[in-house]
Amino acid sequence: MNARFRFLRLRPQELALIAITAVWGGTFLLVHWAVEHAGPWFFVGIRFLIAGAISVVIFRRSLRGIRWIDIGAGTAIGVMIYAGYGLQTFGLQTIESSTSAFITALYVPLVPLLQWAVFRNRPPAMAFVGAGLAFAGLVLIAGPDALSLTLGAGEIATMISTLPIAGEIILISVFANRIDLGRITIVQLLTAGLLGLATMPIVGEALPEFSWIWLGAAVGLGAASCIIQLTMNWAQKQVSPTRATIIYAGEPVWAAVVGRIAGERLPLTALIGGALVVLGTLASEIRIVRRRDASTGSATQPADP
Repeated sequence: MNARFRFLRLRPQELALIAITAVWGGTFLLVHWAVEHAGPWFFVGIRFLIAGAISVVIFRRSLRGIRWIDIGAGTAIGVMIYAGYGLQTFGLQTIESSTSAFITALYVPLVPLLQWAVFRNRPPAMAFVGAGLAFAGLVLIAGPDALSLTLGAGEIATMISTLPIAGEIILISVFANRIDLGRITIVQLLTAGLLGLATMPIVGEALPEFSWIWLGAAVGLGAASCIIQLTMNWAQKQVSPTRATIIYAGEPVWAAVVGRIAGERLPLTALIGGALVVLGTLASEIRIVRRRDASTGSATQPADP
């Protein structure tokens, strides 16, 4: 039986996700600079509170009819945003932005695996191929220490952050067609911001001295976060979690481009590892389409649902 490979055509929603992926990739370097002047949990808190305030201004009229499902869904997604971005920002204190972006890309093959574990929705075979390539790339990015289990705190925190980031993407798709776009955007951003600030006394993080650097970064990234989350909430009404994460695979590429422009230099093995991560996520996008068997007259369904 013959088989051929093909990629799916891009729709407007997918093009929008590509655009925010480029923006998202460029934010890593700004966060890396900002945490040199402010603690990670303070910065996450102020960044998402600003994003939430912007969303309140934009969607203030939709708050009149807010429902408990909007609050519950927004809070659940907000917790994922808080944990994912918080751990990622913590890691950026000690690792470069391009390295952080490549490690974070591990969430891409995690999404179909988590869907299988939680919703019993078995991913296609190519998703496992992508996961294997991504893991190999992760080992190269982390370097020899990965094999001796002596990774630094920044790398470990960033790896852990991939779980809530994957959870965020899945939850957005779960609630996408059941909630109001404006309400859930407001709730999730404010939840992430408040939890970020609430974490400060727990971990013993003090308020930073005023700096135009962290303030400017917080305002800029707050606006970017509002656009990113709003677009994700809108686009994932039509785009599946797995396909959305494949698009997000371009994030470390954009981060590496921005990082190199700013003077960051990754070792050759890390660049190869990053390429494997991206290759793994792209492999998950491939659909195996089987042609009709001439001898039996039967045809099979595509391997990727």
